[in-house]
Amino acid sequence: MTSKTKGSRRPAITIARSEHARLSNLADMLAARDPHAAEQLAAELDRAKILDDARMAPGIMRMGSIAEFRIDDEPAQIAELVFPKDADISRKRISVLTPVGAALLGLSAGQSIEWAARDGRVRRLTVVSVHAAAPETASAS
Repeated sequence: MTSKTKGSRRPAITIARSEHARLSNLADMLAARDPHAAEQLAAELDRAKILDDARMAPGIMRMGSIAEFRIDDEPAQIAELVFPKDADISRKRISVLTPVGAALLGLSAGQSIEWAARDGRVRRLTVVSVHAAAPETASAS
């Protein structure tokens, strides 16, 4: 995330070239309407290692992937990372424009990231596992 916490480094992330281009366009379009969300997403994209889609290893959190993750010491939860138009918390579909969605982008199992929430508290998200979306879900987006 864009907020830096003292003494913490953000983990390396990897993003597919096609997703990077689409997400960059999304951040650009959003800049005037929601500068905070656009800045968070752009910061993640700027620091990402970009790979051709065919070279992306399984287990990296991509758009449409499903992650099991923990925030701080809370119980693990499962959610799919989606574009804003497909977000639906009741179906466990988290927008990449949310703090949790942006934090998940490009991570793999075992990686953690910290960010300062809007209330100023430092939060820590840890990815437990990453799975590809079901074919019917992936093609719907």
